[in-house]
Amino acid sequence: DIPEIKLFGRWSCYDVQVSDMSLQDYISVKEKYAKYLPHSAGRYAHKRFRKAQCPIVERLTNSLMMHGRNNGKKLMAVRIVKHAFEIIHLLTGENPLQVLVTAIINSGPREDSTRIGRAGTVRRQAVA
Repeated sequence: DIPEIKLFGRWSCYDVQVSDMSLQDYISVKEKYAKYLPHSAGRYAHKRFRKAQCPIVERLTNSLMMHGRNNGKKLMAVRIVKHAFEIIHLLTGENPLQVLVTAIINSGPREDSTRIGRAGTVRRQAVA
């Protein structure tokens, strides 16, 4: 039998719940996307919408490598994410992956836009 894949050898991906139905396709954290480290060197930007298949922790790691002085320092970003997950686990006692997924769901927009106006002049108006 294959052992369970745990992120950083500590946190299981299989008990993470994505409660928002609209984001289930875009928050890739379970079965196929389970990794030991958020460093897969995958080619997720070569095709449109393929970045949705990138593991969500790796997308967090990649977003830490922004700005010129941090470009290419993925090992440093992986270490930062690992330490942050340790701190989250110590403070909350929960699975840090679940905390990350909940934070992503809470940060999503809760509104839609509708078209206001007729004929040629159309303006977008936010609707809660």
